[in-house]
Amino acid sequence: MSDLKDELAYRAYATGWAVVRHLPERAAYGLFRLAADRAWRKRGKSVLRLEANLARVLGPSATEDQIRTVSKQGMRNYLRYYCDTFRLETWSRERVNETFIVENEQMLRDTLASGRGVVLALPHMGNWDHAGAWAATVGDGFTTVAERLKPEKLFERWLRYRESIGMEVLPLTGGTGTFAGLMRRLKSGGMVCLVAERDLTDSGVPVEFFGETTKIPAGPAALALATGAALCPVTLWYGEGVQYAKVWPELEVPAEGSKQQKTAQLCQRVADTFAEGIAAHPADWHMLQRLWLVDLDPDRAPKPINNRPAEGDGDTKESGGSDERDESGESTGPPEASAEPLSADRLSTDPPSTDPPSTDPPPSDPPSTATSTARGSASASPNTSLAVEADGAR
Repeated sequence: MSDLKDELAYRAYATGWAVVRHLPERAAYGLFRLAADRAWRKRGKSVLRLEANLARVLGPSATEDQIRTVSKQGMRNYLRYYCDTFRLETWSRERVNETFIVENEQMLRDTLASGRGVVLALPHMGNWDHAGAWAATVGDGFTTVAERLKPEKLFERWLRYRESIGMEVLPLTGGTGTFAGLMRRLKSGGMVCLVAERDLTDSGVPVEFFGETTKIPAGPAALALATGAALCPVTLWYGEGVQYAKVWPELEVPAEGSKQQKTAQLCQRVADTFAEGIAAHPADWHMLQRLWLVDLDPDRAPKPINNRPAEGDGDTKESGGSDERDESGESTGPPEASAEPLSADRLSTDPPSTDPPSTDPPPSDPPSTATSTARGSASASPNTSLAVEADGAR
């Protein structure tokens, strides 16, 4: 049965790349919008989970109608991501760059020009493959990681896709030296991009996020601490015919504390920045999975955690994966954050889903890259795309 499901997943994606990319553009996006609206009306478990997540983002004053309005646009943006993905290989470099509008782009370029490496950490927002196709043209490109998918030929197809839009992808599993490769990239003044707002394994670092505890990957913070690279969150959102990105200012490294404490505090700052960006554009956050520990196991979930330094503690700007489990097997006790050199499974978030997009999208993401080194050429993405993630791209 598993082999049959894998084969069906592969054929669904292969059909998407073979057919959708050749449809007239208006017709293709129209079909995906209709599929999104149908899924939204059906209110399957993925839509219900999205709305439960959005309820935390929008706050206790949000009405059901307000949540439903945002979730409808959220499903449209989610399916727009899929349509983009199947068509992105056909985009020219000019189109990639002209339709990707970046706030603080010069700040990013100046940091790279100074010879410092940059870690870009992203949540599941907008289209990280488009972001990655753009990032492939910045400096010497970037590095990201991808978890192996089943069947293997689907993984290989995703690799070919991401390579075609300018990325060089390192496998999260089944390879060697992933973390060392990322460190080399940063120490040479390059970019590493990681999708980084979900890691519900024992390796995840507990953070407070919209008032409740979740876990995020330690990878971006640990890489910045180990190499002196700048750690900059990035948030993405769709506009009419374009995508916007904000490169947030470099996060300050705590002046005091152990590596473990500094990692935890940096992870909290990443989460706080993500929360600000998601709150500004909630319909662009593609989180159709459980995220908060209280949603996985209310009886065992810890109280909201606080990794922020006590008021008055000074900060100085120094030069400065996952094995997802469901509610029946999730370990929700907050492990101590580790700043030691990470194994690949700590670099990013949840594992990819091989379920194809449907009128009732699956609660997990489509396969995305997490560790890839984008070259300076892009033909036409994340996650991870600007995003590098150990999980699947949505």
